[in-house]
Order: sequence, then C-alpha cells, then structure tokens
Amino acid sequence: MAASDSGTAKPAPKAGGGAFMKPLHPSRELAAVVGAEPLPRSEAVSRMWAYIKEHKLQNEQNKREIIADAKLLAIFDNKDKVSMFEMNKHLARHLK
Repeated sequence: MAASDSGTAKPAPKAGGGAFMKPLHPSRELAAVVGAEPLPRSEAVSRMWAYIKEHKLQNEQNKREIIADAKLLAIFDNKDKVSMFEMNKHLARHLK
C-alpha cells in the first residue's frame, strides 16, 4: 500500500504569512505615525521606516540608530534614540 493510500488525511496548507500577516490595531501613539487602521506587523514596520526616512531620523554616522522626534518619543518610551532592533521591541508594545 502506498503512503498516500494509508487513510490519513494531510493537513490543508496554511495561508501565507500566518500570525505575521494578522492585522493588529496600533496604539494612539503609533497611529500618529502609521495610521489608525489595523495592519500587519510587517506593514507597520514598513510605514515606520518610511516615516523615519522621510523625516531624516536615521543617524548618518550609525545607520542602525534612529533619532526620535516628538511622535517617536511617545513610541520609544521617551528615549531620544534607539537601535533599529530596539524599534521592533517598542513597536510590539504598540500593536494589539
């Protein structure tokens, strides 16, 4: 008997993205930067980077460092600069 004839059903393939594509609600502070509508985490990160680049908030000497303006201070727990890796930690607190 072939393996496919064993009578066990194969699980249906998952839709692409899984939990990473689940729309999340941004906090009021984050909504000021990325918009108020629910969006996947990846889209929130993309919009944050667009905002950072548009407002020239990336440190020219150390591209991994983000310099906070008034809107980002509210997201970054009042830290005046964070690394791009820290940014994701702060974003997680503002997406539910």
